[in-house]
Amino acid sequence: MVGVSSAVSRWGSSGLAYLTGLPDGPPDFSRANVLARAERVAAAVGRRLDIAVDAAGVLTGRAALLGLTRRGRVSAGGATRLLAARDGWCAITLSRPDDVAAVPALLQADEVAADPWPTLRRWAATHPVSAITERAALLDIPAAGLGEAAPRGPRIDRLGPRATTRGPAGLLVADLSSMWAGPLCGRLLARAGATVVKVESPRRLDGTRAGNRAFYDWINSQKLSYCIDFDDQADELRELLAAADIVIEGSRPTALARRRLGPDHVAPRPGRIWLRITGYDDHRPAFGDDAAVAGGLVRAAAGADVKGPVFCGDAIADPLAGLEAALAVADSLSRGGGELIHVSMANVAATYAALPVGPSVSGDPAPPPQAPPACHPAAELGADNGAVRRMVSERHCLSC
Repeated sequence: MVGVSSAVSRWGSSGLAYLTGLPDGPPDFSRANVLARAERVAAAVGRRLDIAVDAAGVLTGRAALLGLTRRGRVSAGGATRLLAARDGWCAITLSRPDDVAAVPALLQADEVAADPWPTLRRWAATHPVSAITERAALLDIPAAGLGEAAPRGPRIDRLGPRATTRGPAGLLVADLSSMWAGPLCGRLLARAGATVVKVESPRRLDGTRAGNRAFYDWINSQKLSYCIDFDDQADELRELLAAADIVIEGSRPTALARRRLGPDHVAPRPGRIWLRITGYDDHRPAFGDDAAVAGGLVRAAAGADVKGPVFCGDAIADPLAGLEAALAVADSLSRGGGELIHVSMANVAATYAALPVGPSVSGDPAPPPQAPPACHPAAELGADNGAVRRMVSERHCLSC
């Protein structure tokens, strides 16, 4: 009981209770075991990488920087909503302009009001979850059925020859990922002494650049910035990937494969680890909130007037997947690498959702999350192109 009480207290003090529940209701403590497991994973990452990792800070950092709070069936960030379908619950995310523009096609309507959510809510109520997610996938709109994903750890396949057991210090990491999960893993490796190169295309920048700069800096500090066109400069990018000891990406496999930039198209390097973080096992797009719903990582709120699921934390599948990915990479390094690691955010969320659920009410305080410690600003876009090119050239010369 002491362990349970301690977990509940930490959940409250972390700000996670503050971020979970109905907007006009009390903070929710029922998912305290999520933080308890995340703390164990963070401790394991810290031991292997020889750094301190604050699990609560990782899970709540964005909300603290952006001043977010709990909003029930609207995600803390506001882009995702839980909708009642004909036979269950689903989540739809409209975070990109393209998502909003595709809503009329989703609804098969000529036009939709400036606020599409009331129409979406009525439409969802008349359709089964499977039809909603299938049609959304056709239009590239992130959507998920509640609890559709099963618990599962990272999938690991052999990629190439192993190297000697090593730590991250001095390794070259090519971070092609964006948003939160992949960049978090890259940030932890940078803190552990790896040289991490954040790779962006001028045609498709990391979406967090357009948002709160404090969050972008927090998740991308200590990385070099390398801006390169994935189409016109594919050969140059391939050279970077060939020189890298670790590659982090969140693209759909076909997106890199058609440019011959996937793990099968890059010159082999002993011990290389290729980390692929996706929303699901299939090719659907995903963000942290809808992936959490797919895994069932929500809080089933029940009140006099409201019954059904509400969001848990802030895009919680993202930081949880980032922590699990960092642990998988650290473990792979201890085996000598040479592996392709696939982490699904929805499967990670389902693993945490399977933990025992406790009472939603507690006498413990539930303050808002605290902002993470100040960090150095992340490098400006393309600021390190020259340095990265020299590094790649030197690495290839050493291997000749």
